Amino acid sequence: GLEDAAPRIVEHPSDLIVSKGEPATLNCKAEGRPTPMVEWYKDGERVETDREDPRSHRMLLPSGSLFFLRIVHGRRSKPDEGVYVCVARNYLGEAVSRNASLEVAILRDDFRQTPSDVVVAAGEPAVMECIPPRGHPEPTISWKRNNVKVNDKDERITIRGGKLMISNTRKSDAGMYVCVGTNMVGEKDSDPAELVVFERPMFVRRPVNQVVLADDTVDFQCEVQGDPTPTIRWRKEEGELPRGRFEIRADNSLRLTQVKAEDEGSYTCLSENSVGKAEASGTLQVHVPPQIVVRPRDQISAQGRTVTFLCGTKGNPPPAVFWQKEGSQVLLFPSQPPSQSGRFSVSLSGELTITDVHSEDSGYYICQAISVAGSILTKALLEVETPSDRIPPIIRQGPANQTLAPGTTAQLQCHVMGNPLPSIQWERDGQRILGNDERISLMENGTLQITALQETDSGAYTCVASSLSGETSWSGVLTVKESGGLSVPPVSEPYQLPGPPQKPVVTDVTRNSVTLTWQPNAHEGGAAVTSYIIEAFSQSAGSTWQTVADFVKLEKHTVTGLSPNTIYLFIVRAVNAYGLSDPSPISEPVRTQDVSPTGQGVDHRQVQRELGEMAVQLHEPALLTASSVKISWNVDRQSQYIQGYRLLYRPVGGSWSQQEVKAATERSAVIANLLKGTEYEIKIRPYFNEFQGMDSRLLTFRTPEEVPSAPPRAVTVATVKLSNSSSISVSWQPPPTEMQNGVIQEYKVWCLGNDSQTRYHINQTVDGSVLTTLLKGLLPGVLYQVEVAAVTSAGVGTHSQLNCLILSNNESDENVSLAEQITDVVKQPAFIAGIGGACWVILMGFSVWIYCRRKKRKELSHYTASFAYTPAGIDIFGYVWICRPGMMGANMGNYPWLADSWPTTNLVHNGKDSVNCCTSKHDTPERYYNGKTRFYRATPPAVLSDEEEWCPPLPDRTYLMDGVMEDGPAPPPRGVASSPTTSYSHQSTATLTPSPRDDGHCLDIPRLHQLEQPQIARRLPCGPVPVPRAPSPPLTQSNPNLAANQECPDNTVPHRSAHKRDLSQGAAQSVENINNTTPGVFPFLYKRATEVLLLK
Repeated sequence: GLEDAAPRIVEHPSDLIVSKGEPATLNCKAEGRPTPMVEWYKDGERVETDREDPRSHRMLLPSGSLFFLRIVHGRRSKPDEGVYVCVARNYLGEAVSRNASLEVAILRDDFRQTPSDVVVAAGEPAVMECIPPRGHPEPTISWKRNNVKVNDKDERITIRGGKLMISNTRKSDAGMYVCVGTNMVGEKDSDPAELVVFERPMFVRRPVNQVVLADDTVDFQCEVQGDPTPTIRWRKEEGELPRGRFEIRADNSLRLTQVKAEDEGSYTCLSENSVGKAEASGTLQVHVPPQIVVRPRDQISAQGRTVTFLCGTKGNPPPAVFWQKEGSQVLLFPSQPPSQSGRFSVSLSGELTITDVHSEDSGYYICQAISVAGSILTKALLEVETPSDRIPPIIRQGPANQTLAPGTTAQLQCHVMGNPLPSIQWERDGQRILGNDERISLMENGTLQITALQETDSGAYTCVASSLSGETSWSGVLTVKESGGLSVPPVSEPYQLPGPPQKPVVTDVTRNSVTLTWQPNAHEGGAAVTSYIIEAFSQSAGSTWQTVADFVKLEKHTVTGLSPNTIYLFIVRAVNAYGLSDPSPISEPVRTQDVSPTGQGVDHRQVQRELGEMAVQLHEPALLTASSVKISWNVDRQSQYIQGYRLLYRPVGGSWSQQEVKAATERSAVIANLLKGTEYEIKIRPYFNEFQGMDSRLLTFRTPEEVPSAPPRAVTVATVKLSNSSSISVSWQPPPTEMQNGVIQEYKVWCLGNDSQTRYHINQTVDGSVLTTLLKGLLPGVLYQVEVAAVTSAGVGTHSQLNCLILSNNESDENVSLAEQITDVVKQPAFIAGIGGACWVILMGFSVWIYCRRKKRKELSHYTASFAYTPAGIDIFGYVWICRPGMMGANMGNYPWLADSWPTTNLVHNGKDSVNCCTSKHDTPERYYNGKTRFYRATPPAVLSDEEEWCPPLPDRTYLMDGVMEDGPAPPPRGVASSPTTSYSHQSTATLTPSPRDDGHCLDIPRLHQLEQPQIARRLPCGPVPVPRAPSPPLTQSNPNLAANQECPDNTVPHRSAHKRDLSQGAAQSVENINNTTPGVFPFLYKRATEVLLLK
């Protein structure tokens, strides 16, 4: 057998680090004989296992290893953590293993340093620091970006000691970074930190150098990227950006408009954000086309002289200048050697000089300026005088007016000058003086001497100096007469005359004028110089000197009325009390312009540019009158390209009118013939030929208002039916626009009424927009005069012509048809009663007929004959009226009996009753009563002549309104005739009773009721049949209006005794009412009864 052996540890336990709650095993294996018992000790104390306590989480495995179901570990109780040894025993001894530590791994939650946000610029390094939570074993650190592990293999990325370092950061490195702490317990993530990678501004497009023409538009591009978005500014290196002409556009480019030469320079785009700045520049070069600033002037030169033409230019780059004679191929440049140019030379400043001028040098010379920006040319004319151009003779001093005594000697001087020397001839009163009179001699100096003067020698003596160049004359009057004791003033001595002025100089030339200046002579003579005389010569205007200005007070004068494109010479003489001076030296020849002074060598672009840059400031207009205004302005920047200004003005909302000011130097103008009281707009615009400049600002002004100078037009007056009142409608049109003189604010309408004693005025004012109005409450029978006037703020204007009218009192509505009128009549109670009464009358009439036939035939014939010649008829009240043929028919239409006989309430029956009274004669026998002319002829039908027509006596309408009496007489009782004396003794608006007095035209016939009853029956066989009165009260009233309109009041019922007195009138009225209102059978029966009565 084997020998027993002491225990020996074969497998020692190893150190362990175990997570809390995880199982763990400490290995221990021992050998020995007998098999040793194994126990475990922790920190020197025996470890209790499941063998001692079956609930223990520690188990002793058969092999001797210690197995932990789970590691128990807490903050206070840490039962499993410690240093363990295993001990193996048997009877021979024991063996102890090496120490083995069991540690519990931990990882805290809180990072000792969390990473912070980092902001860097691209390209710079970025560092993020992190210290992990405490833990055991010590945690390791890694990083995640946007939840993706950072690849530390990238050479730009280094993770060291918890730090994340990124060198040369890129935009792609930006993001959310998390620091991760890791040990056997697990991982812990820090709070995220952001890495922001900004980009410095970086140019995508840079400004480039540019060359442009003046007035062009140029764009400098500048496109930048960066984060944050960079700001962009522009600057000009040599000064400010051109004010008012630059714009920084939405894409950050710089735009310059209408560039000028002074805009040249370097333009820099500056870009900046929070992490950096950058800038880039581009240069601008502006090419300005050549311009001619000093133009050569046309010149006239004598042969052999030296002539210089100026030609000043400008441009960018400065243009090269050269000259060329028109038609020649030879170009003349500056600094050419004389061997090439000969007598022609061009200076560096561009002046052309021609020495020793020859006649063949005449012509146009063209100055051209050229550069890369363009070219321009202008030309001037050189005229070389030839002998034929010589000027006519000049008479220095001619004959003076003188008065000499007979027998004395006269000397008439004529001192001349000219080349060639002119010859002198004398004329007296237009007749050449011949050498056949020995008293007359011509001296060598040209003086005419006359000895032994006679009175016949008196006359106008003219010295005529002539040569090949022309002729000149000077006249003086010689008077020969006895002095009569009077002292004759002597002829002026030469020293008393003023000295000749200096040579006149041309300062300005236009198409039709030349401005001259000169210096006076120091020698004024015997008296002060009072004025100057200017003489001119032009070959095209004649071969003599002509006086073109006299009484010139100043040493400067503009000679006007000259011809265009014409060469002139001028001389000036001074005048004092003793006479004229010798002439001044002759001026240089000057040619008036043929075209506009700027018409040659004009660059249209330059014209438009300069006109566009001109600013004309319009001042507030100054009102001169109600229709004229003075306009003034100033110009901020004067331009050579201005011929004048155009004033544009219009009434607000109207069309433009134009007035031209054709002088560029003018600064004011007067606009006349404006509408009064009108608001105007005005502006001014400079122009040059067909080019126009910018308009000035628009100004407004208002001319003052005046009263309208014309009345309203087309004034019409028309009658209007309005309930029971009388009205008229007045309409009109405004005065003509040009005569309104302002805004019509209102119209005034006057309706002036006059009758014999009272005035009835109805006036109205309506708004200016109203062109018609209604005037109410007019009275019938009153003469009205209507006129209208327009009103402005200045007052009332001219009145219209008078419109006159008189309203009728018959108010029948002309629109009511005949059928309606008949229907209204039939419905009246009076009509019904009248039918019964008519039947009774017919029966009574028949009885009367029988009675008259038997007993009164002879007497009836007698009265019929006596009554037939009565020229007047009797109306119901006994008034006598004259009736004209056709008068009734004119107003009644086809049914006069319906319109005027039957009682009715309407007082107007026909619109024709409004009579134009302005042409009527009011003093004629035609009298107006109640608005209508009443003339009745009552000639009985028995004796009606062929030329006349019979007007039936109609019931008179006495009262304007039914039953209304104000101060007038009461209506007569029923059956009683009204007294003539009360019908006109009072004037009332309610009582318009006709007057019986009609200037002798009305025949006053005794009232019928004063005759005895039998006489009435016998005297009226041809009129209304005299029958007993009908019992119906409405038909027996003397006032038909009352009968038609109302029941008879108790206080108007007459006494029965009155019926007998007025029986015949009542019967006549009743019968006539029936006759005049009932067409058909009743007139027929009445007619038949009358015919029977008229029989023998």
